Amino acid sequence: MSTVSKVVLITGASSGIGAVTARRLAAAGHTVVLGARRADRLAEVADKIKADGGEARALRLDVTDRDSVAEFVATAHDRHGRVDVLVNNAGVMPLSRLDALRVDEWQQTIDVNLTGTLNGIAAVLPLMSERGGHIVNVSSTLGLEIVATSAVYSATKAAVRALSEGLRKEHQNIRVSVISPSFTESELLGSGGDPATMAWVQDMAGKLNMPTEVVADAIAYAIDQPAAIDVSEIVVRPVAQAG
Repeated sequence: MSTVSKVVLITGASSGIGAVTARRLAAAGHTVVLGARRADRLAEVADKIKADGGEARALRLDVTDRDSVAEFVATAHDRHGRVDVLVNNAGVMPLSRLDALRVDEWQQTIDVNLTGTLNGIAAVLPLMSERGGHIVNVSSTLGLEIVATSAVYSATKAAVRALSEGLRKEHQNIRVSVISPSFTESELLGSGGDPATMAWVQDMAGKLNMPTEVVADAIAYAIDQPAAIDVSEIVVRPVAQAG
């Protein structure tokens, strides 16, 4: 595996997979630049990393705002001179049946999960097209299979997998990895969605949740491979989950 220190940008880094991945990568010697809307929580994550001897910087970020993402990437590049890896991790998961017509949540899910990922790609692509780089897109096992109430969420995560494959085929010098976890300890289920549906999902999560560190390890594995190796996709499920 590669031992080269990299400049890694992580979206949705104020909690959950993003925060744990930031700590995992910083502990391995990488420089992490953290982005999220909750500036106070983000600063806490960065301060903990620095207290533990790592290098981290926190920048407020709204992935649905193209200018915000462009500024996030430009600031990181100006500070460190390069951007080696982007981890597109920010996401929301308000689940409901389609006939509940929670159309505002549909749009939010598209804006964050899909458009937010595209905004990240658009911001780093000019930097990586010539010198190379690595884009890690966090998808979900619900991008591989659809259940009742997951139609919109699954659609965005399936789209993330599709655009990742297209990006890989268009740019031979950019590594592209898709990480698709199942139930994972996070705040993803904390807001939105149909109350009855989310209560059921919370119950299932309580039985099946994987430690967040498992997903962080998968992301770190993909990043730390030699430059000539592309880990195209990692799917992570608890053994107890059928299918």
